[in-house]
Amino acid sequence: MRVAVGQHSFLALGDSYTIGEGVEPEGRWTHQLAAALRAEGIALDTPLTIATTGWTTDELQAGIAAAAPAGPYGLVSLLIGVNNQYRGLALDDYAEQFRVLLAQAIRFAGGQAARVIVVSIPDWGVTPFARQQSSDAAEVARQIDAFNAAAEAICQAEGVAFVEITVASREQGVDPAMLADDGLHPSARMYAHWCERALPAARRALRD
Repeated sequence: MRVAVGQHSFLALGDSYTIGEGVEPEGRWTHQLAAALRAEGIALDTPLTIATTGWTTDELQAGIAAAAPAGPYGLVSLLIGVNNQYRGLALDDYAEQFRVLLAQAIRFAGGQAARVIVVSIPDWGVTPFARQQSSDAAEVARQIDAFNAAAEAICQAEGVAFVEITVASREQGVDPAMLADDGLHPSARMYAHWCERALPAARRALRD
């Protein structure tokens, strides 16, 4: 998969939260982010997305290897880890694999860590889906926080912007309007809030 690259190209890496399970492509937070930047006069292409619902960190690694994105890209986003937590996979393994994925993201950004943004893992434990599964919301929150803390520490060490959206997912995840029809994944309205939080970091990345 070779595509046009350069300052105005955007590579989005992740899982269902990046592919936008349950919403139209233009409703994804990455697509809304590109549109918001274009509205500010910052030209940015529609994202090239490498993401699939259900992917864990190792599955994203395999997906990247299969897609073989060319790079360098003007902006690279990474949001991954909820399925590691959901499947009960080890935090230490997540941290190790996340570190590799972040290094790849930086390489795809031409070695410029400032052109990479990482978005925190949302908390699915507050959703109607979680209640139907009789999930322990407090334990899900504890684990999500631990995964996010590991990712944020790695980002800080590499000079990569870490965008926090977990609090918003907890505050708004009980509102049906903020969820897709499956009662689990975000709606375009929820993704709009994520876009607002990611916009300053993306703006800096493309203007620096």
